[in-house]
Amino acid sequence: MTTESTPRELLEIFDNPNPQRDYEIEIDCPEFTSLCPKTGQPDYGTISISYCPDKCCIELKSLKYYLQSFRTKGIFYESLVNDILDDLANVANPRWMEITGSFKARGGITTSVTAEFMQ
Repeated sequence: MTTESTPRELLEIFDNPNPQRDYEIEIDCPEFTSLCPKTGQPDYGTISISYCPDKCCIELKSLKYYLQSFRTKGIFYESLVNDILDDLANVANPRWMEITGSFKARGGITTSVTAEFMQ
């Protein structure tokens, strides 16, 4: 697996069983890991995904593999959250989506980054 790009191609979708209705799907990934691009040290956090599906939903096993692909990638939190939002929104084309990355303390500082997509 390459560490230079986020493998959007790992993401799979399936037909929304209730496309006529607005409803929210919430997914938490509390074991997220990436690397600090400055130090190479691991960063740990939770990625929270909330979205209203349109025609399709995100398949969870593929999402797990997609998120695991960041384990060896050096990336700043701000880029990370926006890259995940771009990839998921492009694949699933939801009515709306919000991604929040809440990262554990490093040097006594915690960070949370949120990005949103609206159709």
